[in-house]
Amino acid sequence: MPSFDVVSELDKHQVTNAVDQANRLVGNRFDFKGVNARFELTGKNEVILHAEAEFQVKQMVEILQAELIRKGIDAACMEEGKVEEANRTARMPIKLREGIETELAKKIVKMIKDAKLKVQAQIQGEQVRVTGKKRDDLQEVMALLRGTELEMPLQYINFRD
Repeated sequence: MPSFDVVSELDKHQVTNAVDQANRLVGNRFDFKGVNARFELTGKNEVILHAEAEFQVKQMVEILQAELIRKGIDAACMEEGKVEEANRTARMPIKLREGIETELAKKIVKMIKDAKLKVQAQIQGEQVRVTGKKRDDLQEVMALLRGTELEMPLQYINFRD
């Protein structure tokens, strides 16, 4: 029976490349000359932006966002934290979200059921498995999900006949 999985994953290697490239860009930009500004990637899908002022941190968010998009990572997975200022430095954590939360998974399953397609959708941890008798029905589900605006970027993996 044909099936596929709906997931939301990050390519860790591309995230690392984007953060490294963003660090290089900040080092070369004229408005950041002589400023201690940098991006720091932590192990738990979080990027911490360090700068001397809040407006510089806001500019750095745009740089990071552009680099993530250039590397093929959807900017919708970025969740900005609050800017913390202390001792002439400002820092802002940005969490890179991964995985489909239960609320969103339920919403996806409901959308698929409301479309009245001959498929079954079930939540399996942080992914949604869609199965059906015909390959065309599964492709209709993919088109349906691509056409909707969800808060997380989705990928379709493990397509099996």
